[in-house]
Amino acid sequence: MNWKAQLIKHRGESRIAIYFEKNQDWIDRIKQQEGSRWSQTLGIWHLPDTFENRMLFQIAEVPIQLPSAEGIAQIQKFKCWLLSRRYSDSTITTYTEALRYFLTFYNEKPVAEIDNNDVIRYNNEYILNNKLSGSFQNQMVSSIKLFFSTVRETKIELDKIHRPKREKVLPNVLSKEEVKLILNAHINLKHKTMLSLIYACGLRRSELLHLKPTDIDSKRGIVIIRQSKGKKDRIAPLSGKILLMLRDYYLAFKPTTWLFEGNTVGETYSEKSLQSVLKHALHKAGITKPVSLHWLRHSFATHLLENGTDLRYIQELLGHNSSKTTEIYTHVSTKNIQQIKSPFDDL
Repeated sequence: MNWKAQLIKHRGESRIAIYFEKNQDWIDRIKQQEGSRWSQTLGIWHLPDTFENRMLFQIAEVPIQLPSAEGIAQIQKFKCWLLSRRYSDSTITTYTEALRYFLTFYNEKPVAEIDNNDVIRYNNEYILNNKLSGSFQNQMVSSIKLFFSTVRETKIELDKIHRPKREKVLPNVLSKEEVKLILNAHINLKHKTMLSLIYACGLRRSELLHLKPTDIDSKRGIVIIRQSKGKKDRIAPLSGKILLMLRDYYLAFKPTTWLFEGNTVGETYSEKSLQSVLKHALHKAGITKPVSLHWLRHSFATHLLENGTDLRYIQELLGHNSSKTTEIYTHVSTKNIQQIKSPFDDL
């Protein structure tokens, strides 16, 4: 697929224009980028001019730098260590990429000479100057702390490396009426079953796509989620309603290796296709909110809480390590808030 990215000025704002032949896969990819917009006047998709987007779309104005030879060797050594500890592929990629950016910044300094002041300077001159996100900074801190814990000779004091202050962002939650509209939007049984199972069991996207037919235990009324985030197994209850839907789906599609397979037998249904399934459901339901698949998981937890389910059980069902992660749903539950009478009503 041929494409070109170019810096432009649009309505007085610096943007990155993406030129490509009309292609739905690319349109979907651009739409997923934060701040993406379509210009009817220019006939192009364009994105915010950020350092991350410049790197992602290979804007020529960004100088390409590499770590030193020592840095490259250290990154490879770190990757081997992560592999030996059985970290997930996505975690290995995230940590090694974050370390690569950091060691590239100090490609003229021996790794053993890097100290805490260098970490602070990197935060200010690289992350903050390039307006990179707090989550990127947090990933960088995790990577650096883990990397330098494996290095014998270092001036880094790990306990003094600070993390960015966490943003308190509430999870996005749909009403039960909105969830019902989304789940009933599809006529296709496979699409309807996938979205319904995510909400019915509070699944992550990857958890749904890696379910096997044998993970559905109809006699015990549970679904077994194997080796999910943090390499943990857990179980979730299967309602009679979702079990009947799964039986109809199984008879119609007869999956083999995976519960939800793509066009090729034995291959998992793709994440991109699943996102498209949700997108079409939203369109049919007339919902214009920027709903993601994870909203269904958030809605599952919040609706359980509003129904009176103990927070400890919700923590188990979601597979959270800490109860603090689950407690965020108490801030979006409207059950008690709606019972509070506003003093405005007494005026």
